[in-house]
Amino acid sequence: MKPNKRLEPLIEDGLIDEVVRQLMSGKEAMVFVVRSGDDVRCAKVYKEANKRAFRQAVDYTENRKTKNSRQARAMAKGTKFGRQAQEQAWQSAEVDALYRLAAASVRVPKPYNFHEGVLLMELVTDADGNAAPRLNDSTFTAEEACIHHYSLMREVVRMLCAGVIHGDLSEYNILLGDTGPVIIDLPQAVDAAGNNHAKAMLARDVNNLTSFFGQFAPALLTTRYAEEIWALYEHGELQPDVKLSGRFEQTLPPVDLDGVIREIDDAKAAEAARLLRLQEME
Repeated sequence: MKPNKRLEPLIEDGLIDEVVRQLMSGKEAMVFVVRSGDDVRCAKVYKEANKRAFRQAVDYTENRKTKNSRQARAMAKGTKFGRQAQEQAWQSAEVDALYRLAAASVRVPKPYNFHEGVLLMELVTDADGNAAPRLNDSTFTAEEACIHHYSLMREVVRMLCAGVIHGDLSEYNILLGDTGPVIIDLPQAVDAAGNNHAKAMLARDVNNLTSFFGQFAPALLTTRYAEEIWALYEHGELQPDVKLSGRFEQTLPPVDLDGVIREIDDAKAAEAARLLRLQEME
């Protein structure tokens, strides 16, 4: 097929030998199946900001670092240079997250190169060697749903141990590969330690998956993995191989009855003093 213009620099530089076909076109990018030597890979071509449906919300971009103060000022002012810098930072976020997560053994596509706004990475395939389907295109038995759900909870844990939260995780950005689910689409990934919305985003990711798999295994709807995972993380007890139960009981501190009584007595004394002052003024 005739290559997309954005792929031409990669062809010229020998990173791509042939564009086989377009695989999909989503809210933020177009993905092509390409051939690099003997390997079949995929190339993700990011859409320009004004052609994307996904917004670079402040919740996601909070605390993302820029290369220098000039870029930061330009991004804050919304200048042309600033918008370009913001766009580059948005694209680089996925590349950085992929390399970081792949190094932490999280099930994500292996990244190979990022060139001229195009991400070249592994093509996730099914058992027949075809492009793997998304979870939302599949149905499962209750047993299969429980297995995949738990597997993905473990991936969420590995991601968090690597300091990353997906931020938009659902059945629409997980592929069902030949050896299990693979997480994709990470431009909105957030730094767990540096984002004030990290806890809420983790909960949303986990609850999205629980709601989806709960259609096939209703017992999953009573689990509380989000709370369990975050509590372990907050207490510094989260490890990549931690065993999860899906149960969570919030432990409240014991009530200080003596303190409560003192507060009541102090309030009574203050009110008595106020009434006394009123009487003296009459």
